[in-house]
Amino acid sequence: MTEPAETSTNEPVGEGVFQTGRLITVSAGHAVHDTYTAFLAPLLPRFVEKFSMSNTAAGMLSVFLQLPGLLQGVIGHLADRTTLRWMVVLGPGVTAILMSSLGWAPGYMALALLLLLAGFSVAAFHATAPVAVGYLAGNKLGRGMGFFMVGGEVGRTVGPLVVVSALAVMSLRSMVFLALAGIATSVVLHFRLRDVRLQPHDDADSIHWRDAIRSMRGIMLVLAGLVAVRSMMMMAVTIFLPLFLTEEGSSIWLAGAALSIVEAAGIAGAFTGGWISDHVGRRTVLIFGHLTAPIALLLFLASNGGVRIALLPVIGFTLLAIPPVLMALVQEQFPESRALANGVYLSMNFAIRSIGAIVFGAVGDAVGLSTAMTIAAFATFGALPLIWVLFNRDGVADRSG
Repeated sequence: MTEPAETSTNEPVGEGVFQTGRLITVSAGHAVHDTYTAFLAPLLPRFVEKFSMSNTAAGMLSVFLQLPGLLQGVIGHLADRTTLRWMVVLGPGVTAILMSSLGWAPGYMALALLLLLAGFSVAAFHATAPVAVGYLAGNKLGRGMGFFMVGGEVGRTVGPLVVVSALAVMSLRSMVFLALAGIATSVVLHFRLRDVRLQPHDDADSIHWRDAIRSMRGIMLVLAGLVAVRSMMMMAVTIFLPLFLTEEGSSIWLAGAALSIVEAAGIAGAFTGGWISDHVGRRTVLIFGHLTAPIALLLFLASNGGVRIALLPVIGFTLLAIPPVLMALVQEQFPESRALANGVYLSMNFAIRSIGAIVFGAVGDAVGLSTAMTIAAFATFGALPLIWVLFNRDGVADRSG
């Protein structure tokens, strides 16, 4: 693939040009950033033992990490009126320092505070980096979001293996040295993006945020429903899978490896989902993912041994093919307020997923994690009628071609 020549001017980017080199840079930054956020799930068994936590309390830790995501709409609104670069640059370094310091927490509240602070860094990065990708991707938005989401999936794949491997040779407190890679990544992002002005849309200043929010309300309500019905399954697979497997007798290393298998398959799913949706349409990919992922999870719960291992990639591929499609759809519908729309969507996404983590943990405490996962799988089928509603709204195009 040949990239158009990059200049050192301070001109806005985008306008139909797919900036491959810079997209790879931002996606690599996303990979490093999300490597650190992926530390939490494989560390949960350690923290549950250390602080004598219930499943509900363990689920709350994910909430602390995601709670600042509620501010992504505000961050996006500000980013529509200024450069996005500094938020993208600082994200990996700040998140790395905070997540690598979790082992120093003397108690549950200190652990929650570190996760909350990390959540602010995560919120700022994810509110702005996808919008930067949107400008860099030009008119191939699904493909660009695929690049970006692949970075995240690489990070979430590597993260569990990094942390469990590190703990095999060092203590929880010594994990702080892992932050060096994130700091180095922020330095690289600064130098690679310093000549690029990630410019807001020319009309952004003329659109009042209240008018923009009003125009988004109908579509965002349907998307909220989509996120809600799949949130418990997302939590089941991305947060509670290691805990479920360790309760069934697996070692912490094997449980972390299972999560990495899911995330590795998600790399292919994220890239393929966004790319294919540019050609066959967003609706087709959404329907396929919301049908196949819950069926695969139900089969996983009903099987064991090698069959279970074989189903993990299917779950990861189909479940994680969906997010880049939804993010591309959001930016397509609101090109004049991309950062605001992306921020509102992600704020809503984080809020609903946080509630989903609490609900899943509570259901797991009440009826067991296996039954909770079964309920989560059946709930995901509820996305199918919502997809029909979404693409039958006026103004919502099923982009392809």
